[in-house]
Amino acid sequence: MTKRNTSTRNMSTRRRFVAQAGALVAATFISTSSTRALAAAAKKKLGFALCGLGGLATGQIAPALQKTQNCRLAGVISGNPAEAASWKTQYGIADKSIYSYDTMHRMADNGDIDVVYVLTPNALHLDNALIAAKAGKHVFCEKPMEISVERCQQMIDAVKAAGRMLGVGYRCQYEPNHLECVRIAREQDFGALTIIDAHFSNQTEPPGWRLKRALAGGGPLMDLGIYALQVTRYLTGEEPVWISATTTQGDPVRFSEVEESVLWQAKFPGGAISNCSSSYNAAPVGYFRAVAERGWFSLDPAFNYGGIHGMRSDGKPIELPPIDQFAAEMDDFAQCIVEKKRSKVAGEEGLRDVTIMMAIYESARTGRPVELRLS
Repeated sequence: MTKRNTSTRNMSTRRRFVAQAGALVAATFISTSSTRALAAAAKKKLGFALCGLGGLATGQIAPALQKTQNCRLAGVISGNPAEAASWKTQYGIADKSIYSYDTMHRMADNGDIDVVYVLTPNALHLDNALIAAKAGKHVFCEKPMEISVERCQQMIDAVKAAGRMLGVGYRCQYEPNHLECVRIAREQDFGALTIIDAHFSNQTEPPGWRLKRALAGGGPLMDLGIYALQVTRYLTGEEPVWISATTTQGDPVRFSEVEESVLWQAKFPGGAISNCSSSYNAAPVGYFRAVAERGWFSLDPAFNYGGIHGMRSDGKPIELPPIDQFAAEMDDFAQCIVEKKRSKVAGEEGLRDVTIMMAIYESARTGRPVELRLS
């Protein structure tokens, strides 16, 4: 055999080897890709049951669940049979996953439901959460978490004892423009924060549970002012150490049980101060402006379900693409459950807000500042 023939044969062998190796790599890649695709398709979406089918559930939460990656609408809890029947028809909910407040404990036998999203009036959150936790379900609770520090702590303890996770519906903590403002503050684009002004108001008319102290726990502070409070906390990354507040009552009939408006100032350990207000008797306005050593930044509107945008003192807009805030918070909570990691909106976050709001009410009631020590 000549050297040329031997060389040709070796080259042919190498080509076959390369081709076979390439085919093997391609097959492995295709197999891995297919496996990943199948795993993603088979990934279990966590079933959410909505407890309370009011305006927020109807207009925001249920539609948001249709957009989530990790969640699905799996059940409802309502005191109105006709309302529950309507949801059953609209969303194809199974009969076994429709409950009343008297029967929701039976969820313990329903493996389709993983999470109960509590959407009832504030003072009912604890009762609903206790039943859900006892039934072995994770709990996601609308803000405010409850109407007292003690009731918040009871919820935390009960969900923990059940080995479940607890989260609070702070949707703005997932909104891109708010997150950009947190970045601006923490990275000190304009230096250290010095003053934060925040306000949120609307016109709230009777009837409705929001004007009843026994159900709401308070007026605009609990419902709207909590957004302004949250902004001051996550922009500074600190907890207030001093609070001074006042309230107004206005119409003695309309505001016989809760305050009409509330205003408060707070000091933070890093030196920043905040001026915040909220009202049930003012135009629907919600904004904040954070002033730093060399400039400022703001969002207006800041707390809407959509259309949030703002500006920086250097002329640059803050206007990131909108998201469904409710879908984002539920997806994140579901992911935390799957990965067994702590949520950034865990029950302790809700407890801190309620602790501060109780201090605001105390200051308004006594006419004296209140000092705080929050861990």
